[in-house]
Amino acid sequence: MDASASTGERTDTARLFNPLKIGQLEIRNRLAVAPMTRVSATEAGHATARMSDYYGGFAEGGFGLVITEGLYTDQVFSQGYLFQPGLSDDVQRDAWKPIVERVHAGGARFVAQLMHAGALGQGNRFRDDTRGPSAIRPVGHQMAFYRGSGVYPLPVEMTKAEIDEAIAGFAAAAVRACEAGFDGVEIHGANGYLLDQFLTEGVNIRTDAYGGGAAARLRITLETVEAVRAAVGPDSTVGVRSSQGKVNDFVHKWRGEDEAAEIYGLLGRLPIDYLHTTEFEAWRPAFTDGPSLASLAKHHSGLPVLANGSLHDPERATELLSEHQVDMITLGRGALTHADWPHRVAQGTALAEFDRRILSPLADLDNADRVQSTK
Repeated sequence: MDASASTGERTDTARLFNPLKIGQLEIRNRLAVAPMTRVSATEAGHATARMSDYYGGFAEGGFGLVITEGLYTDQVFSQGYLFQPGLSDDVQRDAWKPIVERVHAGGARFVAQLMHAGALGQGNRFRDDTRGPSAIRPVGHQMAFYRGSGVYPLPVEMTKAEIDEAIAGFAAAAVRACEAGFDGVEIHGANGYLLDQFLTEGVNIRTDAYGGGAAARLRITLETVEAVRAAVGPDSTVGVRSSQGKVNDFVHKWRGEDEAAEIYGLLGRLPIDYLHTTEFEAWRPAFTDGPSLASLAKHHSGLPVLANGSLHDPERATELLSEHQVDMITLGRGALTHADWPHRVAQGTALAEFDRRILSPLADLDNADRVQSTK
């Protein structure tokens, strides 16, 4: 049992349950479910009844906001994993409608995360090859718990037409998300996927307008946000997820606080409603010492910030809200352990440690069900 299981002396966690407004969204508390890839859709990318139970359970368990796993946006190069859900056509859109209704009935807001895998694609039913900012093979190996094996394929450098096609895919998927009833969209600009690949030195070695300094490497993200906002209008909530580390390179860092200030300053000028930062441990300094990434995002963007990273200890989550001035906490492992984490914390109920068997050998819902049945 972890440190959060103690019912003795503890930080006052009441601030976790203060309401919050982000964009046009009224959210009942400061607790959100982080996006977590579960590869449990149909082969055609349709959300399922089991996924409805999964997402609905978080709402019924007291979370104020639920963010979907990354949803692929087009039927070209965006899909990253086999059995990944999408928002690339109207049938996929319609499969989400009953899930949206279930989450809303549970009292939570629901945001669709839009993702393009780029060079990290390891399972795409539409294409056999991948695209990235440059013809650079990603470091690391494909993830076995998402049905991958071996090194990543060598991507083909994207043409300007393919960049435009990817941006248009984000915008079209955002419209479908609104039509499905989602309360907003989160543009996945983190964790090593396409938009983050463009931002990453050594991965992006382009010499055109999308390569070079940080502002140029961020250009595709800026253009994607503008396209999404134009497509969904001024009243829909739009966020961007940001990170330094990646699923294939956990230790990657930017060029210090100055570059972070430049990146978050540029993002802060965009027509978005929030930033969502993720680090392995959200409270740690973003660099050798100094502020956390969430703090830097808050300071330099001026936007509401959602923070993710090992915050399943309620005291740690409360401290981040207080000391780092973030606006909301997002949980991954904590939410997987207890879909009713907010109710448990409010009631002072003990919290169990995360069971890693939930994500092994496959990180899908069938495997999680098997693990639960053995307890």
